[in-house]
Amino acid sequence: MIRLLLLAIVLVGGLIVGTTFADQQGYVLISVADTTIEMSLTTLVIFIAALIAGLFLLEILVKRILSVGNFTRGWFSARHLRKARYNTFKGMIKLHEGEWKEAERLITKGGRHNDFPLLNYLAAAEAAQGRQQIEQRDRYLQLASEQSDSTLAVALTSAKLQMREEEYERALATLQSVKVDYPRNPVLLELLKECYLALNEWQALKNIIHPLTKANLISEQQALELEEKAECGLMAFIATNKGTAGLLEHWNTLPKKLKKHVPVLICLIKQLHERKADSEAYIILRDNLKKRADDRLVALLPTLNLADYHPATVLLENMANYDVRNPVIQSTLGQLYMRTEKWQPARDHFEAALEVREDMSDYAYLARVLDKQNRKQAAADLSRKALTMVDDTE
Repeated sequence: MIRLLLLAIVLVGGLIVGTTFADQQGYVLISVADTTIEMSLTTLVIFIAALIAGLFLLEILVKRILSVGNFTRGWFSARHLRKARYNTFKGMIKLHEGEWKEAERLITKGGRHNDFPLLNYLAAAEAAQGRQQIEQRDRYLQLASEQSDSTLAVALTSAKLQMREEEYERALATLQSVKVDYPRNPVLLELLKECYLALNEWQALKNIIHPLTKANLISEQQALELEEKAECGLMAFIATNKGTAGLLEHWNTLPKKLKKHVPVLICLIKQLHERKADSEAYIILRDNLKKRADDRLVALLPTLNLADYHPATVLLENMANYDVRNPVIQSTLGQLYMRTEKWQPARDHFEAALEVREDMSDYAYLARVLDKQNRKQAAADLSRKALTMVDDTE
């Protein structure tokens, strides 16, 4: 706009001067070295105006040429971007279809002209692993890690891929490298849970149960089951490394609420039994059965090797008086009487259990008792019945 205004001023000025001095044009002499140029003042004004106009036109022409170049470059750039997006899209489809080689080719091709190639590198790593090219996978992950704001995404993707190859220790190290900065990330917590379970890292698993629950990744029931599993695993580890004394010391440090969990109590009894600490196991089992009758705990009594089964028998007889039709109590009593070779009480209790529900093990136990009582035919009949039940369950 300023240029046009300047040109107009020059032209108008030239016309005014030319009109005013029409009869007195005068002349202008320009001398450079041996060259001289003569012209009228009006001609000089017109020449200057034309020169300025020419320069303006030249500027416009140059700008047009440059704008065409920019347009051409922009068109090619947009075309490359569209092509990159298309290749990425097709590659992702191939990735989900399991065509690893084609997926890797398309995804890496799409990443060459992509403004944000992070997703391409991560997807290419998955495709490379699908082809069992682990070194190539790690190269793609390295390229992905060089992109901005990629730390968490690369760590989570790396851990997932490592876990698929059962590289749990590497996966755990990868996850721990970002755990401090992203302690509440739900994907991170879920992957940590899987790693801890695979590596039997029971204490670490217990430590993330609350964050998992708070993030709504597991229900209250799942949290309870996970805590019981972790505690059982931890007790097995302690028993292996510190023996009975260490196990009982650990048990005494547990919260009362956790001690009441029957699955945890069962794990303790089994660990003590494996280490021939059956007397200690019986005391704990007896104290808990006095507080509540639980069939799962009752069924553990015959598994213990006790010097004297009489206290356990008395305990169960008292429980049977309150729940005479409980088949687990009746069957357990029968097994304890078998241990002490009291065949008739054993028979009575097995028969009482079988009146309530048919059970293959109880039929087999009763057949042994009848055989001890020299009732061979009845024992044989029950054995056949037990075998029939086995066939029916297969």
